[in-house]
Amino acid sequence: MKILKIQALRGPNIWSVQRKKLIQMRLDLEDMEEKPTNKIPGFRERIEKLLPSLYDHRCSEGIPGGFFSRIERGTWMGHVIEHIALETQTLAGMETGFGRTRETKTPGVYNVVFSYTEENVGLFAAESAVAIAEALIAGTEYDLEADIKKMKEIRERDRLGPSTGSIVEEAVARDIPWIRLGTNSLVQLGYGVNQMRFQATITCKTSNIAVDIACNKEETKRMLDMNSVPVASGSICVDEEDLKATIEKIGYPIVLKPLAGNHGKGASINVRTWDEAVAGLAFAQNYGRRVIVEKFITGFDFRVLVIDNKLVAAAKRVPAHVVGNGADSIQALIDETNKDPRRGYGHENVLTEISVDRDTTDLLEKLNYTLESVPKNGEIVYLKSTANLSTGGTSVDVTDMMHPENIFLAERISRIIGLDVCGIDIMAENLTQPLKENGGCILEVNAAPGFRMHLAPSEGLPRNVAAPVIDMLYPPGKPSRIPIIAVTGTNGKTTTTRLLAHIVKNNGFRVGFTTSDGIYVQNHMMEKGDTTGPLSAEYILKDPTVEFAVLETARGGILRSGLGFSRCDIAIITNIQEDHLGLSDIHTLDDLARVKSTVVKSVKKDGWAILNAEDEHCMKIASDLSCNIAYFAMDEENPTVKKLSKEGKIVAVYENGFITIKRGEWKIRVERATHVPLTLGGKAKFMIANALAATLAAYLYGFKTDDISLSLQTFIPSVAQTPGRMNIFDFKKFKVLIDFAHNPSGYLGVEDYLSSVEATKKIGIISGVGDRRDQDIQECGKIAGRMFDHIIIRQEKYLRGRTEQEIIDLILAGIQESESGKNVTYEIIPKEVEAIKHAINSAEEGTFITALSDVVTNAIDIVQEYLDKENEEGSI
Repeated sequence: MKILKIQALRGPNIWSVQRKKLIQMRLDLEDMEEKPTNKIPGFRERIEKLLPSLYDHRCSEGIPGGFFSRIERGTWMGHVIEHIALETQTLAGMETGFGRTRETKTPGVYNVVFSYTEENVGLFAAESAVAIAEALIAGTEYDLEADIKKMKEIRERDRLGPSTGSIVEEAVARDIPWIRLGTNSLVQLGYGVNQMRFQATITCKTSNIAVDIACNKEETKRMLDMNSVPVASGSICVDEEDLKATIEKIGYPIVLKPLAGNHGKGASINVRTWDEAVAGLAFAQNYGRRVIVEKFITGFDFRVLVIDNKLVAAAKRVPAHVVGNGADSIQALIDETNKDPRRGYGHENVLTEISVDRDTTDLLEKLNYTLESVPKNGEIVYLKSTANLSTGGTSVDVTDMMHPENIFLAERISRIIGLDVCGIDIMAENLTQPLKENGGCILEVNAAPGFRMHLAPSEGLPRNVAAPVIDMLYPPGKPSRIPIIAVTGTNGKTTTTRLLAHIVKNNGFRVGFTTSDGIYVQNHMMEKGDTTGPLSAEYILKDPTVEFAVLETARGGILRSGLGFSRCDIAIITNIQEDHLGLSDIHTLDDLARVKSTVVKSVKKDGWAILNAEDEHCMKIASDLSCNIAYFAMDEENPTVKKLSKEGKIVAVYENGFITIKRGEWKIRVERATHVPLTLGGKAKFMIANALAATLAAYLYGFKTDDISLSLQTFIPSVAQTPGRMNIFDFKKFKVLIDFAHNPSGYLGVEDYLSSVEATKKIGIISGVGDRRDQDIQECGKIAGRMFDHIIIRQEKYLRGRTEQEIIDLILAGIQESESGKNVTYEIIPKEVEAIKHAINSAEEGTFITALSDVVTNAIDIVQEYLDKENEEGSI
């Protein structure tokens, strides 16, 4: 078997709009296409032995053991690999269960699709599943545990930490979208101007000054002391002289910890001798020269969490320890403790495995123990000097036991330091009494406190401490999303997108939009190029200045990685015509419609899908949608339009020269088409269709028809507004039109316009695109043969696997097929620059040159240069 391609889908996609995180693997079974599982001796027994948990996979049988039944009867290896990939992820602690395996039009080649929780784990699982299947086929041994361990390592490397993850989960539960900014824990909640950011538990509302204070333990202690908050006595030491002076002042026992430390790193507690103190100073100075030396306060270690100046949780923290049984060594007890299913690698589980380090050996040494010592039955042996969960500690929830005075104190501390998310470390016998009564004190105040001990305590009630963070960032009434209108289809996407963006901007919104020529914010080009995929959409949604997004959404990005947004308010399909067929398993218009339908299926329940009522494939999609649907059509008398109108549907139509919105018999005439510059005086029918779609979307969003009308009148087709879309350049003796038409449907639109153009001679400059089907290239040649008197064929780019001559031959065959093909003259000039220059230099008075260019920028630059020269000199 051979893996041809593996890709990660991250948004709504052709396999599932709801399940956004899918791996799609294109797999060639090669000779295994002839060997279903029932023809491989011993396969059922081997897979059941290696992966017995696959018994729980019901498969199409709908009962436990269903998948094994399918193997017994015979199923293909792509299906088996799908299930292996799902199960190995589950065994690695990432339970996921959606899968699909479908054969492509190429015999033996399958798309194997399955869900994932962590993208890189999913990609690894795809390759691993193929390797496992090959080992099972061959009957060779396979180290499954090594793969599962690798998956866990990838997950720990890539995934969000427990605190960050809990806030994201709470946001998702509230339907707040999120974007991970990079590979660390920096996360954006919401879109555009409504976004909020956080990293770990530092939010965009967290005061910089407060973080600086909290990170400076000396300053924190000083400020708390000034405000009558009980703190441990002590000072900062940098050498043994300072250490000696401090000990003489506060006495033993003491605690030493680096001033800039965290997670208990470099700390030594309950130090009672000078030698221990010197060693503790050296240990702490591994993390920073300045070391805090404080009086050791006896009692328990508590962590109190205050969010938005309100106490939300409190936990008693217990350092990593084992309890002796009188028989086993400390090392054996550690090993047994680490078998607890709640303990895991890093942050993968509620608790972390206990590891042995210098802190552990130092503590054991004080007890005259080694790892081989056997503690008495019931004896507690502490293995860490701090109670951090990250070093194997445990936590007990004590939120409901806190004395009101201690709650008041904690909330006051958060305001004194100024932290919106504040972790307060307290040493005391208990929190049920006021600290001033039981002698407790504040040890530290932490910015970015961890949430794990509160989310999943070892004992006691779990606390959803992420909820108050979201409450703070998104109080009731504050939106997290911005309006999104998505535009897809075969032709007209870019113009419709640009017109809509113009309408939105004129209605007072700061608009961000993506097109096939670039990313724009408020008409400023931010990035140049074909930007119609998910990364470009995400670019707009990440921009903190954008209030409204209009996103051109092309087929390629959908197939490559899904949509770049979770849902939209309005989606438009302009049309579904023959283009890009034969690529990426899209062979028919039904296949193409399935891809385009992903966009309208992502519309929110109370949003609108806008479909072309004169396109049969658009109309097929309508029956599959669960949102509101509206339609547009050029012909008011079209039977489909009449039926929709009778049903009371909203339809935008071109009637009596007007762009009109009708509902039943009720009509609103928005603007006369001849007053809309985009339509070139009403002659460019396909531009009227684009205006209908954009007008309807704007109307359904809620813009006033007067404002829409004004925007239609002020949207001037030009190089600036609509580059490469019916750009006409007026020379003194002739005209040049540049358009991006590159498929039969686009050519037909240009042909319809040219039929109304008076010219002494019509010259066309055309080319083919190598990855299109033969019949598509030939059909373009045929249409060109009908609409031009003379054709210049140029073919320097976009060969895509073909030779230049192959494409030219197909174009020529199409020209010969046309009714006037025998009367059409042609010449071949390979380079576009030379072809355009030749056409301009040889143009006679009254000539109309049409350059159908796939690289519009080049063509526009050349023609503009000639026009500028004419304007300067008075003639060429």
